[in-house]
Amino acid sequence: MANLKLTDVEKVYGGTVKVLSDIDLDIEEGELIVFVGPSGCGKSTLLRMIAGLEKITAGTLEIDGRVVNDVPPSRRGIAMVFQSYALYPHMTVRDNMSFALKIAGKSKAEIAEAVEAAAAKLQLTNFLDRLPKALSGGQRQRVAIGRAIVRDPKVYLFDEPLSNLDAALRVATRIEIAQLKEQMPESTMIYVTHDQVEAMTLATRIVVLAGGGIAQVGAPLELYETPNSTFVARFIGSPAMNLLPGEVVATGEQTRVKLDDGGGTILSDYPTQAGDEGMKVQVGIRPEDMVSTEGEDYAFNGRVDITEALGEVTQLYFTRPGAGDDTDTIIAKLSGIHRELRGRDVRLTADPAKVHLFHDGISLRYRHEKVFLPGVQPH
Repeated sequence: MANLKLTDVEKVYGGTVKVLSDIDLDIEEGELIVFVGPSGCGKSTLLRMIAGLEKITAGTLEIDGRVVNDVPPSRRGIAMVFQSYALYPHMTVRDNMSFALKIAGKSKAEIAEAVEAAAAKLQLTNFLDRLPKALSGGQRQRVAIGRAIVRDPKVYLFDEPLSNLDAALRVATRIEIAQLKEQMPESTMIYVTHDQVEAMTLATRIVVLAGGGIAQVGAPLELYETPNSTFVARFIGSPAMNLLPGEVVATGEQTRVKLDDGGGTILSDYPTQAGDEGMKVQVGIRPEDMVSTEGEDYAFNGRVDITEALGEVTQLYFTRPGAGDDTDTIIAKLSGIHRELRGRDVRLTADPAKVHLFHDGISLRYRHEKVFLPGVQPH
């Protein structure tokens, strides 16, 4: 398989509309890299540039150390699975999967061996003689993946392959893709999705794109536990991280913050320096890390507007006082069922290890590093 390297890659349309800029990324052989980001952030455009379907405006793309900017898609050793299945409706599953190999002039024996091997991996052996219309949506997507596998490419590219499936099929097919990657550990895969559950469960590393640049790259739990900015903090995790304004009142190995708008004080394991007293910060706490308390240390005290009893957890919704026109909803996710809390005042806190601190949108853990904030500063 292959490794990829993107260096200072840019994409500009019409000479003026810059969609992507300063994209630097190393992808190692055997990784499953997932591109995530809001709509219009350029993740599909970046994938198409890697495939050769979009021209790179500036910078270089290397595959196994070879610059391939001007190499046509068919000669890059890449196979792509699109959002739409793009199957030939008049061809059987076998013929759909073997079509590219026939065009390439492979022998019948080679084609048969490749198709049978791919079908076995994807549990399609019993469907090889069916037409696409006789298959479910998940089975059609597996055929599209099988069509890529038979080519034995250097790199697999997936462009939102599950977005056309219903919720149950998405889960089943996502598990099948994870199992497929286990069967092909040396395969390099790049996967685009807007679904962060897919990203968290499939990825070796996640690339968060926003505003034409890379906001952060890291293992799924690294981005969840140590986001470098408020953008990544709120983008990774569902429901999104709560952000509460406050001010640093005590520094050291642990930092004490006084929350605004009538909030209490709370400790964070983020270290600060003596000169940081008075710094305005945003306190970030994930809903699942919030717990109720009767103590003097707390992050938020408010009346529960709505409760959602989901069985294993109950989600509590609060309106943050003083939010004005930009009303913020605070969400807490408590284990168990707590329907009786609706309409009651609840005081919430969190373990200091779970309390994140941000200043000007950047995590205090990363404030001495270069961090890309979409719409705020250049990469």
